[in-house]
Amino acid sequence: MEKDEKDTVIRALGALAQDNRLDVYRLLVGAGPDGLPAGQVAAALGLAPNTLSFHFDRLRQAGLVSVRREGRSLIYAARFDTMNTLISYLTEKCCGGKPELCTPAATQVLATVAIKRS
Repeated sequence: MEKDEKDTVIRALGALAQDNRLDVYRLLVGAGPDGLPAGQVAAALGLAPNTLSFHFDRLRQAGLVSVRREGRSLIYAARFDTMNTLISYLTEKCCGGKPELCTPAATQVLATVAIKRS
């Protein structure tokens, strides 16, 4: 299963390694589990519909977004389970089993501030 898991991680990282796709994914994360209609994403990011379709396809193939039809609209949503799996994989495999080494800097700063306030 290690090879499949690694392939999944590489696909997800590859999909996010493009500025428009990263912007799309971040917007969808901010929208929460209900997602957003494709037209709203296009308007928010100033992307042409055909360009956006290409980016949605890459994100969907990587398992990072889901799509559902509501009437005439396609609603896209971030797949939080996939991102959580990706983060877990990177923490486990890339941090030598020591997740504290990979704690984001912002989290460390917030923890330090909280300790100082105590």
